[in-house]
Amino acid sequence: MIQVQQLVKNFGPHPVLRGVDLHIRAGEFLTLLGSNGAGKTTLLRILATLSRPSAGEVRIGGWLLPQSAERVRAHLGFISHRPLLYTELTAEENLRFFARMYGLPAADERIAEVLRLVGLSRRRNDPVGDFSRGMQQRLTIARAILHRPDVLLLDEPFTGLDQEAAAMLSKVLGAVAMAGRTVVMTTHNLVQGLAHCNRVAILSRGNIAFQAGREELDPGSFAQTYARVTGQSLTGGIKFPPLPELGEGG
Repeated sequence: MIQVQQLVKNFGPHPVLRGVDLHIRAGEFLTLLGSNGAGKTTLLRILATLSRPSAGEVRIGGWLLPQSAERVRAHLGFISHRPLLYTELTAEENLRFFARMYGLPAADERIAEVLRLVGLSRRRNDPVGDFSRGMQQRLTIARAILHRPDVLLLDEPFTGLDQEAAAMLSKVLGAVAMAGRTVVMTTHNLVQGLAHCNRVAILSRGNIAFQAGREELDPGSFAQTYARVTGQSLTGGIKFPPLPELGEGG
């Protein structure tokens, strides 16, 4: 579903991604870990068609980026720590705008469904500018999954969420994983990162320095590997959550 070959991204004379190779199968849930400045957000923005690579090749669903960005966007959902919502509009008006943009059939039913899923049905007619940070992130989740995207990209989605909103996001991710969607998520939180994924990769100094299946990891060796490739220790002990039950790809 996602093919990245020798991807390079420079900001002026400063390289951020230095020849990244990454292949993600349909239905796979990849958690991308790494320290600040490793290039995680830059990589996700390129996959989300929000930034252009300096060199290399990126394909999503077989379509080459950035040449086929418009086609790819119809199959993507993107969640970041910035809500990217229209605060002067209500929750329902935000979703209706995106439903029109995606040409979504039976939009009324789908909007009601995703609002129920994220617990915002009673606030559907309230301006988003009156929402708390957690509520705005819930609506961002609803917007990202509104059109049932084949690929969901999440950039530090748990950042700044209260406990209730974080639990809501975790529930949605579980449902997405069970549905067999392709997911790439960056996070600093190891427990949240491992809760739903079936593969883990570590981005360090602009390259994929480590990747393995979730079932191959154990707390002791992974802590050592993370420290070795990033130069940072994982403190406070590691307790892996149970392996998720994932749906079929497609």
